[in-house]
Amino acid sequence: MSRSLWHQHGLTLSELLVALAISLGVLLAGAVLMIGANRAYVAHEDAAAIDDGGRYALALIGRAVRQGSYIDWESLKGAAPANNRPAPLAGLNSRSLVKTTFGINQPETAAVNGSDVLAVRYPGAGAAPDGDGSVVDCAGFAVSEAEEGWSIFYVARNGDGLAELRCKYRGAANWSADAVVAGVDGFQMLYGIDSDTPPDGVPNRYVHAGAIDALDAALPPGQLDERTWWKRVTSVQVALLLHGERPSAAPVQPASYALFGAAYSSEQGSTDAGVQLARAELDGRSATPTRRLFTAVFAVGAAQP
Repeated sequence: MSRSLWHQHGLTLSELLVALAISLGVLLAGAVLMIGANRAYVAHEDAAAIDDGGRYALALIGRAVRQGSYIDWESLKGAAPANNRPAPLAGLNSRSLVKTTFGINQPETAAVNGSDVLAVRYPGAGAAPDGDGSVVDCAGFAVSEAEEGWSIFYVARNGDGLAELRCKYRGAANWSADAVVAGVDGFQMLYGIDSDTPPDGVPNRYVHAGAIDALDAALPPGQLDERTWWKRVTSVQVALLLHGERPSAAPVQPASYALFGAAYSSEQGSTDAGVQLARAELDGRSATPTRRLFTAVFAVGAAQP
């Protein structure tokens, strides 16, 4: 008697469920990997944008500060610079500006997180109207020998309410300002003053703009232009706190940011607004973004006469 062979066709329900579970597991693992890779890419892109913005801002500020010591000796024809020439640097503590006003005149008290103002003025080089390109303002425009160049840095909010570092400069017909970098939480300056007599070009201490103005207020009447302490500034310390556009992936965030270190914040925080910023106040109701603090010290050059 012949025996017939039985062959299975299709899959049983249990086999289908097992295959479906495995497929879903593989799909889920792939989705998790893809989401993780996307988050890493977004975080890297955000961090790179912060780094680029911070480095560019510091490079621009550094170039302007170094130009503050420039003297056009050729135009002086061997004579010494006048003692009453304006100081190359000026600053305002916890202030903002209007882009159309002259220089740092008519400042605004509504500063973003106590941010400061830095102004640098310097002579141009080369024949008018375009100069020789060796001296440029913070917007990149050449300054001729017939003009006085200005590079002014301050923080203000744009139309969307986002704080940005701006570069203010004097154009051909009026004053204007352009954004340098957005996402600014704080912008602070300390000035290294040379208090030695005679000056040796080395800063003895670092103070904020308000402290220099207080020193100037104690000068004898009529001697401000010649003896202003702003002419004793030999270096500028800059602190710039930036944030990104997306929430931070870091599991732990600092509770506060000391822009010039904990020691300075503890000693001068009550008189120098903005040097200590609390994360909770910066974030508000939003998620904590990626933040980075940029600091640098720039030499102005020899002490001014």
